[in-house]
Amino acid sequence: MRINLIGILNILGVLLFINAGLMLLCIPFAIYYTDGTLVNWISSVGVSGILGAALYFSTGRSNRRRNIRKRDGYIIVTLSWIVMAMSGSVPFMLTDSIPEFTNAFFESISGFTTTGATILDDIESLPESILFWRSLTQWVGGLGFIVLVISILPSLGIGGMQLFLAEAPGITADKIQPRIQDTAKRLWFLYIGLTLLEMVMLYFAGMSVFDAINHSLTTMSTGGFSPKQASIAYYESPTIEYIITFFMFLGGTSFVLIYLALKGKFIRIWKNEEFRAYVGITFVVTVVVAVILMFKNGTPLEVAFRESVFQVVAILTTTGYATADFTIWGASVALIFFTLMFIGGSAGSTAGGVKIVRHLMIAKNSIIEFKRQLHLSAIIPVRFNGKAVAHDITRNILAFVIIYLTIFGISSVALTLLGMDALTAMGSVATSLGNVGPGLNETGPALTFSQIPSLAKWILGFLMVIGRLEIFTVLIIFTGYFWRDT
Repeated sequence: MRINLIGILNILGVLLFINAGLMLLCIPFAIYYTDGTLVNWISSVGVSGILGAALYFSTGRSNRRRNIRKRDGYIIVTLSWIVMAMSGSVPFMLTDSIPEFTNAFFESISGFTTTGATILDDIESLPESILFWRSLTQWVGGLGFIVLVISILPSLGIGGMQLFLAEAPGITADKIQPRIQDTAKRLWFLYIGLTLLEMVMLYFAGMSVFDAINHSLTTMSTGGFSPKQASIAYYESPTIEYIITFFMFLGGTSFVLIYLALKGKFIRIWKNEEFRAYVGITFVVTVVVAVILMFKNGTPLEVAFRESVFQVVAILTTTGYATADFTIWGASVALIFFTLMFIGGSAGSTAGGVKIVRHLMIAKNSIIEFKRQLHLSAIIPVRFNGKAVAHDITRNILAFVIIYLTIFGISSVALTLLGMDALTAMGSVATSLGNVGPGLNETGPALTFSQIPSLAKWILGFLMVIGRLEIFTVLIIFTGYFWRDT
């Protein structure tokens, strides 16, 4: 099988050049706050820009760059996240914010994959331009590099369908527009609009302009990086907490449904089974946790509800913000939040995790299996949103969940072999694979990942990419038949 190496390098060059452009946005912050990083940012822009331009222009004259096939798409998407994370780690190292490459790469890949796990123990000591860069990596990674590139691909002369399918499988099930490029553009316009709206609301709720910008970028992306070490708890503001809770919930909602809401098609939204389940899970778990807080810890009603709904939405949407440490609320509550890490948000959202639609499909298929046991010859299809689901989709979902849990188990064992205790290992793997952020025990909401072994950080970084690209896109590259001629 021939791999389109020229096409792959060409698109990676585009992405590196885009990353250099994103770094340029940090320079005004370095100048305004005089944080002493201006020269470092110019150097960072130069590294990514020169390398990107070299790759693009050295391959840009070949017609092969336009012939992107499905196999090439898998390679491009997987490499794009690794290359962008390596490029994104350069500012951390050049500014001495995170001088060690392993830690810088971990912070960068955690940002781009919107995981939100951090190795920083004193975030407020960092230069403002670096804090903005952390937030920007999450915002760009929220919808994905390829979705961004596809929105401008017509001018580059490259077909984007195979790349879109490899990076955004949840969105393609119900596109906003028939053409992929139009869908990508509308997704970004919607994404930008919601981010700006939250920015304004947070400012009027009492945040500084800088903090409002950063938190808006990392909320809509369901990333969770904050310029404050205490995260949202720093502000001690119920208004800010409710605003962020609302936008986290939006971030975990399918952007197709948000688009329909803007067009006033609310009946279609409520008819969506995944959305109803999303609302139901949020409501039920919030009530359960709030009741536990009130009767076990004596927490007042409003405080119990606010802390409960914030933490529930933060973990369910894989945003990872915190206003409290849920691991000290008791073993039962910690177990509830650990379970939420495996659920995730809606397909077609910026949230990570297994996704609610997959859980619904497995539950529906399991119930139907009981009926099939009584009526062996009956053909009873699984239905979702009133439509019969093809058997190959159900099979794909079952395979996804089995592989997901297998990766979780193997990786947890691997981390314990590196010296981590079982609870910390399982929490770290679950949060990385689900792109959530905080883990359990030594990597809980009140702590960081700075103390875990270096090899564990590389393993977790790889899991972040696997989780962000929903397993198959990455793992298929490591199979023998992927490389065979067909």
